[in-house]
Amino acid sequence: MLVDSHCHLEYEGLVENQSDVLDRARSAGVGAFLNISTKREEWDQVVATAAAQDDVWASVGIHPHNADDHPDLTREELLEAASHPRVIGLGETGLDYYYDHSDREEQQRLFRIHIDVARETGLPVIIHTRDAEEDTLAILADEMEKGAFPALIHCFTASAEFGEAVLKLGLSISLSGIVTFKNAKDLQAVAKTVPADRLLVETDSPFLAPVPHRGKPCEPGFVRDTASFIAEMRGESVDELGSYTTANFYRLFSKAVA
Repeated sequence: MLVDSHCHLEYEGLVENQSDVLDRARSAGVGAFLNISTKREEWDQVVATAAAQDDVWASVGIHPHNADDHPDLTREELLEAASHPRVIGLGETGLDYYYDHSDREEQQRLFRIHIDVARETGLPVIIHTRDAEEDTLAILADEMEKGAFPALIHCFTASAEFGEAVLKLGLSISLSGIVTFKNAKDLQAVAKTVPADRLLVETDSPFLAPVPHRGKPCEPGFVRDTASFIAEMRGESVDELGSYTTANFYRLFSKAVA
């Protein structure tokens, strides 16, 4: 079995035929899905989809792109939303200095709120980081000193040095279809070295379709193509990689087991 640890089932390209999309993924051996939110107005629908599907789970959070749209978000509001039984993660959140769609200080404020709630609830923080390695690491290290919390870097595309640093802090790493791209040699080198007990796989669908689906809307079922590519690079069978990445998902997102 495989798990798509990060997908956006409410986004255009998936939501129009959501039932068919999920059935195709199940036929491809995907046994669970984490439906990710990126802004407050998505929370209800993301959670409703998870409530309607036994194999779909939900996250609640604010993407760094949308930080400026949530100046009034408090830890109490996020904490309340996270209490829903189908919510197993916080985010995606983090820092994105590539686009700078939101003020950097506001991105950092919301990132720390997610971490604070993670520390209280035990729910993992799902972290987006782009062109912000230094500040991301600084916040993670500072917050870890206040008390440990579970977290992962989703859709990892950062440097090998950043990967080593977040692993030392206890985080996990999730790989998307980007790892299959021809120009992703550095990422492929990192993918070979991530410890087996810290690795997850995802699609980030409907974005970033892996080879051989480039140019198409990505679907959760395509996580099998990504997993097969990674397994071959690591000298493993896809069943072996599927077994430990699934175990890692349920260990990290332990509320799903409960």
